Amino acid sequence: MTVGRGAAIFGCAGPRLLPEERAFYRDADPFGFILFARNVEDPAQLRRLTSDLRDAVGRDAPILVDQEGGRVQRLRAPHWREWTPPLDTVDGAGSVEAAERIMRLRASVIAAELADVGIDADCIPTLDVVRPETHPFLMNRCYGRDPETVARIGRAVAEGLMAGGVLPVMKHMPGHGLSHVDTHHDLPTVDVSHDELTAVDFAPFRALNDLPMAMTAHLVFAALDRDRPATQSPTMIRVIREEIRFKGLLMSDDLNMQALSGTLAERTARTIAAGVDIALHCKGDMDEMVAVAGAAGVMGPEALARAEAAVAARRPATVDLKAALAELAHG
Repeated sequence: MTVGRGAAIFGCAGPRLLPEERAFYRDADPFGFILFARNVEDPAQLRRLTSDLRDAVGRDAPILVDQEGGRVQRLRAPHWREWTPPLDTVDGAGSVEAAERIMRLRASVIAAELADVGIDADCIPTLDVVRPETHPFLMNRCYGRDPETVARIGRAVAEGLMAGGVLPVMKHMPGHGLSHVDTHHDLPTVDVSHDELTAVDFAPFRALNDLPMAMTAHLVFAALDRDRPATQSPTMIRVIREEIRFKGLLMSDDLNMQALSGTLAERTARTIAAGVDIALHCKGDMDEMVAVAGAAGVMGPEALARAEAAVAARRPATVDLKAALAELAHG
């Protein structure tokens, strides 16, 4: 098999793979893994960890990270470049055309740094449209205040990543910009019309619906499903598949976020039942991973086909890192 059958992506506890983690991953056979700052010390250590994770499942499993630049950046100085927040970079570019070029170059450099340590998927572009009520935790992680700008910058970011040999994972589908609270702690409810959502929040995702992977949003869209967050809503997953027309692999945002209720097994079961392909669990806690793996089960035929297509979308890097850095330095 080119992909794992387990309908989950897992984190691990620390900078080195533990024997019990290795045994669990071998049995659970997850689609892939995700890394955080707790897993990162230096390039040599990180290369060993990514190699050990893949060795544990016996294949070239995708390894993801959130390397947005700014506050959400898991690989940091002194071993990796520090980046300004995306919205600050876009605002400072002077024009959308200049921002596209800068963000494409920046993404290609980020990708080169990730690929060098064995990471081959980055959870960007962030396609949420900034609104006046956007929570500060999210705002400067975004690319713009209108859907056209967000889509253009998002496409440039995706192209830059792919040029650097890294898969993009667009988020937070179908749009998080109207959230006025932090979903790590609370469940937001968006109460605007379906027409407005379609015209603004869903639009960047529709423009980039050909990308191989996407991550869901933990927020309630009251106009469509007043009772369940998008991650656990069959109605919202139908919107993603039929209105936005996304055909790629759909993963949840982290199921540990307090926007969701119930046990982790319950959260996972609701997510998979809604139509999400992959349950994301980031914490690296063994008991929790066992619960998530049991509730997620294995991918069905359609999810498995999407997983295989996502993995097949990986390409060798074509970016000229020296040239990209020189162009970035000249602004």
